[in-house]
Amino acid sequence: MMPFDMRPDAVMQELTAYGQKLSHGMKNLMEVGEISTGVTPKTVIHQEDKLTLFRFNPSAAKVANKTPLLIVYALVNRPYMADIQENRSTVKALMDAGQDVYLIDWGYPDRADRYLTLDDYINGYLDRCVDVICERHRIDKINILGICQGGTFSLCYAALHPEKVKNLVTMVTPVDFQTPDNMLSHWVQQVDIDLAVDTLGNVPGEMLNWTFLNLKPYQLMGQKYLGLLDTLDDPEALKNFLRMEKWIFDSPDQAGEAFRQFIKDFYQQNKLLKGGLEIGEPVNLKNVSMPVLNVFAEQDHLVPPDASRAMRGKLGTKDYTELSFPGGHIGIYVSGKAQKTVPPAIGKWLDERS
Repeated sequence: MMPFDMRPDAVMQELTAYGQKLSHGMKNLMEVGEISTGVTPKTVIHQEDKLTLFRFNPSAAKVANKTPLLIVYALVNRPYMADIQENRSTVKALMDAGQDVYLIDWGYPDRADRYLTLDDYINGYLDRCVDVICERHRIDKINILGICQGGTFSLCYAALHPEKVKNLVTMVTPVDFQTPDNMLSHWVQQVDIDLAVDTLGNVPGEMLNWTFLNLKPYQLMGQKYLGLLDTLDDPEALKNFLRMEKWIFDSPDQAGEAFRQFIKDFYQQNKLLKGGLEIGEPVNLKNVSMPVLNVFAEQDHLVPPDASRAMRGKLGTKDYTELSFPGGHIGIYVSGKAQKTVPPAIGKWLDERS
């Protein structure tokens, strides 16, 4: 490390350059304009209550796999993370890999949705979206890609409706919700979720977002803003930063009853792994008989790798594959390395089973 030059003229020169950089950066902030997200053109296929089902406009020359792929995202964040910008889009990379991609946008629950249950989301909304896609393509089964909590939903759906799922891909998906390195799980164990939901009704997205940020408080609430000072004078880097900030703080409220069941049955009682889970009817992972590709991130602080790897040996399929990515929970969607490796691998895996 080079020693810091403490000569007065050197210090003044450093301060002057830093002041100019801040001035340029403030000008960039004032001129940044609208921060676009969800960049790939898409068409509304189906709407129901707050839910919208999109199909990303396919190019006939690129669609190699005739079985459509439905992306099921988590309820707790917005799904445009999978299509955040032109050169960092899991959706676009999947399309480039020949997939015909659909996506569920769960929307923003309000007080009218307080009593929605996991049965409503999985056996209701999700099942009807699958039926819509099957009817459009005149097929009986589709491929599903579930991400994070959406992967858990997709796993449950595949166990409840195996006749409608041809291939299942899970990405950063928890199965064991009580691994020793799961800090979020340790926090949640002592929460009186009944009191919280009975008091609040819907659970505010801001409260959940604050919880997630406090899992890595220095990195997520301090260090990244110090790092921003180094990129203020780069308009494109600044826009990339603000896109991520927009997504992080765009947190929908959670329907109270569905949130109550998810926390109690999955986190506090770990029923998906241990048994006893009921969503309309009993959920048995041995009913997941279709091929499964399980994708996880090695440095994931929200869904530790062991939480995903717990799927191994618990399913009814003999065609089970794991794909490990050397990155974190968000990097697996947006990093340059992920774009070059993860979606092409998913596409290849699906094509081999089409």
